Amino acid sequence: MRYLPHTEHTRRAMLDTIGVASIEELFEQAGAPLALPPTSLPPHKSEMEVEQHLSKLSGMNRAAGDGAFFVGCGAYRHHVPASVDHLIQRSEFLTSYTPYQPEISQGTLQYLFEFQTQVANLLGSEIANASLYDGSTGCGEAVLMAHRITRRKKALLSGNLHPHYAGVVKTLSHMSSFLVEQSEVIAGQSATTDLIAKIDDETSCVVVQTPDVFGSLYDLREIAEAAQAKGALLIAVVTEVVSLGAIKAPGDMGADIVIAEGQSIGNGLNFGGPYLGLFACRQKYVRQMPGRVCGETVDADGKRGFVLTLSTREQHIRREKATSNICTNSGLCCLAFSIHMTLLGELGLKKLAKLNHSKAVQLSKALSSIEGVEVLNQSFFNEFTIRLNKPAEPIVESLARKNILAGVPASRLWPDRAELDNLLMLAATETVSDTHIDDLCAGLKEALDA
Repeated sequence: MRYLPHTEHTRRAMLDTIGVASIEELFEQAGAPLALPPTSLPPHKSEMEVEQHLSKLSGMNRAAGDGAFFVGCGAYRHHVPASVDHLIQRSEFLTSYTPYQPEISQGTLQYLFEFQTQVANLLGSEIANASLYDGSTGCGEAVLMAHRITRRKKALLSGNLHPHYAGVVKTLSHMSSFLVEQSEVIAGQSATTDLIAKIDDETSCVVVQTPDVFGSLYDLREIAEAAQAKGALLIAVVTEVVSLGAIKAPGDMGADIVIAEGQSIGNGLNFGGPYLGLFACRQKYVRQMPGRVCGETVDADGKRGFVLTLSTREQHIRREKATSNICTNSGLCCLAFSIHMTLLGELGLKKLAKLNHSKAVQLSKALSSIEGVEVLNQSFFNEFTIRLNKPAEPIVESLARKNILAGVPASRLWPDRAELDNLLMLAATETVSDTHIDDLCAGLKEALDA
């Protein structure tokens, strides 16, 4: 039975209120770029014919594993062991996507509790939640949390924060009546000096990404001290969580809240999702932390058990008193993360991080030898930025036709900043081979000489 709630009378009333004569006239306001032309659908097909047609369409995709792959900018291709996929499909984990009666889902709560422990240790913080939807929404939640803690309404963003993360914060600012100020974009260099000068008594939080969107690394101690001296919180963002196997954790450098995108561990690229946001903070701020928190307790018989605790979300208390309207977590993705992290262990994560860095160093040295290429970064983990002697986007498109995905041109993220058109961000993970690097260098040299 189809659910069609609007009668002709209600449609007419809505159109009259808007002031248009018909639905067609209403949609005309969207303009040609957004209006779909009339379509002539083909006759129905059999199931087999539909499968064949869809298979043909899917064959037009270029899979990430088919050739040289240097795309990063917040989503990274890493090797995920087959054991991860096998374990997440075990019957013990095939429960509802979120435990609405959590205390009867002890297995789910136990792995979430262990996941929180892993995340807190990894991010260098005292406590972590059971994950958010992704890193960008976690960044927005962190800013809202800082406003609640400081009772101020101005967020100060680094210019080198990933534009998608900054976009989420700015969207929330429109709905929550707080101010957002962002420093200038400085490709390949530290962007903290200008940021520190902007911190004032109205600032609730300072948001800095490390490695930043261009791949540069930061020592956060100076900016943490500057923010906290003014009564503001430092929010650190990490989009490449594997980097924490090699560099100092943001919480250990003084960050009050740490946000990370956990996709790199246990989760594939998946066309951009689903991913998982890692969220950790100081213990004293736990009651303002959004999302789920799993705690350990004992039952009536004194046996160890797990519960959801500090549930100050809109589904549990009055909406106007809630810290967040997120009512679940990325359960399957964080399970995959936790399994992969357990398989790696501390030593394995460090080895993986060193391998990533060595691949990036190898790539940067190879690219530096090409005329018309300048590596901008003074420091990096597995991602860095180069400046070409001509616009990067058409070169990336030409290399893609040769099955070389050469990175992300800055013009994709900043289409209105012509001075960034020649910049190209590249990432090299453990999946990059020597042959891939040779293919990229040969293709790039040919494209620059054309």
